[in-house]
Amino acid sequence: MADAYRMEHDSMGEMRVPAEAMYGASTARAVENFPVSGIRFPREFIRALGRIKHAAAEVNHQLGRLDGARAELIDRAAREVAVGDWDAHFPLDIFQTGSGTSTNMNANEVIAHRCKQLNASIEVHPNDHVNMGQSSNDVIPTAIHVAAADQLMHVLLPALEQLHASLRRQQEALAEVVKIGRTHLMDATPLTLGQEVSGWARQVALGMDRLRACLPRLCELAQGGTAVGTGLNTHPEFGRRMAEILSREYGIPFCEAENHFEAQAAQDAIVEFSGALRCLAVSLIKIANDVRLLNMGPRCGLAEISVPAVQPGSSIMPGKVNPVIAESLAQVCAQVIGNDATIAFAGASGMLELNVMLPVMAHNVLQSERLLANAARMFAEKCIDGLQANESKCAEQVEWSMSMVTALAPVIGYERAADLAKRAYREGKTVRELCLAQGVLPAEELERLLDPRSMLAPRD
Repeated sequence: MADAYRMEHDSMGEMRVPAEAMYGASTARAVENFPVSGIRFPREFIRALGRIKHAAAEVNHQLGRLDGARAELIDRAAREVAVGDWDAHFPLDIFQTGSGTSTNMNANEVIAHRCKQLNASIEVHPNDHVNMGQSSNDVIPTAIHVAAADQLMHVLLPALEQLHASLRRQQEALAEVVKIGRTHLMDATPLTLGQEVSGWARQVALGMDRLRACLPRLCELAQGGTAVGTGLNTHPEFGRRMAEILSREYGIPFCEAENHFEAQAAQDAIVEFSGALRCLAVSLIKIANDVRLLNMGPRCGLAEISVPAVQPGSSIMPGKVNPVIAESLAQVCAQVIGNDATIAFAGASGMLELNVMLPVMAHNVLQSERLLANAARMFAEKCIDGLQANESKCAEQVEWSMSMVTALAPVIGYERAADLAKRAYREGKTVRELCLAQGVLPAEELERLLDPRSMLAPRD
């Protein structure tokens, strides 16, 4: 229908725009140009854009560059963008102009259109007023850093702290459950389930430390560099004041980039942060796989632990239950590792004064944070919190293991201990049974040496 569209114009001329759209000609062109994936920028990125725009209006007003009426209108409209009122009007694909100019203009146009709705008597131009003192080349890198730091501090770290607390509780609960260790997937000397879980908890704690260590670089913002880092067409105080307002809004210590040319030409902070996310994903895969192995059974596998049954495991095998929560976590981690490969390639593709793979970097790093946060909470609540030890199975396998002979080696020598282990295996006996039958050591000393609890720490 003819009335389903309106005509708008930009520097390239007239453009047909859907009548109900809050955006204008520049965004409409990008909608037509990039029908690639249907993947849009996530909520946290649009929130960052809205906050950048209302902060810019406030700073420009403070500096005497923007009058109070326009600043007030832009502030109100941008805050509406920040809280998600107009998310439906941010339709652009992630795979677009590499600077993210299309999405920056999308925000400028939505805010300008909303200002017109609020007060039609005051002209608010998307470029001249909403984008005053800014360039897509500093806005989009700033939005990536702000959104990534926001997700880290307010979503991902709290989720990891929950998982860490769950693991620590299980570490204490399982401290007295002795089980056999395994190296190379083969029997090794004993440890407790609590000790095994303590390794998982430490992996998560170190993962959090690595993520926090990235924060100072994430907190450096490109805002104020404009097109190429020189700050052309903005005020010398603009970047510093923008960082101060964003710090107040987010409760995160943002600051103006020490060097604007680095902040726009490279995206090393995001590459570094994604590497820390990848390392966390590697740790979580290890934990998930350990849980799956120890849960294996329930009758014909290790079966040293049981995880909560959350759904039927098979469409053909009645009664089968699978460790699906751990499997879900492992798949999330595989995605994060893939996202990191994309970010590394994108980061390495910066040329001269700008990296032109910003949208795909934003999508991947924010998706990795969101997936890891959701999966960590799920794993804590639906798997780790309900994990239980099968103590009789653990005790049985400790006694049956040939590696128990390791405790005898300092007394009878390595080679004789090895011979005993091989013979115990051939004859289908435990090390204890064979040693008693052969009189290798007095029964009292043998009982002391083969006590698995004596093997759990160094001793004199």
